[in-house]
Amino acid sequence: MSAFIEQLPKVELHLHIEGSLEPELVFALARRNGITLDYPDESALRAAYDFDDLQSFLNIYYAGMSVLQTEQDFFDMAHAYLARAHGENVRHVEIFFDPQAHTDRGVPFSVVITGLHRALEQARHDWGMSSRLILSFLRHLPEASAIDTLRQAEPFRHWLAGVGLDSAEQGNPPEKFVRAYALAREQGYRLVAHAGEEGPPQYIRDALELLRVERIDHGVAAIEDPALMDELAAARIPLTVCPLSNLKLKVVDSMADHPMAKLLQAGLCVTVNSDDPAYFGGYMNANFLALQQGLGMTDRELLQLALNGVEASWLSPEEKTLLMRDIRGHGEKFGVYTGTG
Repeated sequence: MSAFIEQLPKVELHLHIEGSLEPELVFALARRNGITLDYPDESALRAAYDFDDLQSFLNIYYAGMSVLQTEQDFFDMAHAYLARAHGENVRHVEIFFDPQAHTDRGVPFSVVITGLHRALEQARHDWGMSSRLILSFLRHLPEASAIDTLRQAEPFRHWLAGVGLDSAEQGNPPEKFVRAYALAREQGYRLVAHAGEEGPPQYIRDALELLRVERIDHGVAAIEDPALMDELAAARIPLTVCPLSNLKLKVVDSMADHPMAKLLQAGLCVTVNSDDPAYFGGYMNANFLALQQGLGMTDRELLQLALNGVEASWLSPEEKTLLMRDIRGHGEKFGVYTGTG
């Protein structure tokens, strides 16, 4: 891997913390909690990470969560990801968690969020890593469940920055969650939603118009709608794109087919993220490397993607200025410059 990518300061805006559960930690937590898994060892579990589509991934993804039982489990999971991210020069993270996947199996909301929050605070203390926590609704469940989850979150509102929408996109359009998003907006949450991963470009429009989100997670289907691309570029609506995820889930047939370069060249605020890295074979550096090798993206383009990540983040204007300065300084060190924009 190039020193340029390894040393590049980064932010990650699309990371499902449950998707960072490496097989080794799955088995360690299973042993701790007396849980018997359907796989004999870590290698057998990893071998099962061969997916046909989003739903085939989700089936094993939710099964893997069964090992998460205690506050310490959630802390250990998040801390392992944050340590890995810190090692790849990720300076700021905005991470999703799926409370319904835990409360529906009897794990209290308070247990989940307290463990995650403690890990985020530890990363801030140890490494100066800033973070935001995003409560994500599971779109395959009824809207009433999302609204109930929002109610359970009320005592922890000060730990939460926003709400999102993930899980199976097909058959679960944004319009299904209009009331839940209206309630979240009234409570002061920032709003994002997965759209245009396996769903059509219209889901991106609906997420913007019906749910009134400020950022689209994935959004690669925008490449199919030139008018939508123009609108996203003009409004600087960020897309939190996950290249290796798109490849692993067969959204694209090969990295050479990925639309990232075309979206960037069209002026969209596209960013690089790892989504569920334990399942998709790569954290942030691997995703940047995949773009470099599979699409031939230049260091200048990769630098712009890193700057886009800061622009799209929920850092304060002052924090953004400092981090962008570091990224540009990194570019200058390697003879790459993007201008002052």
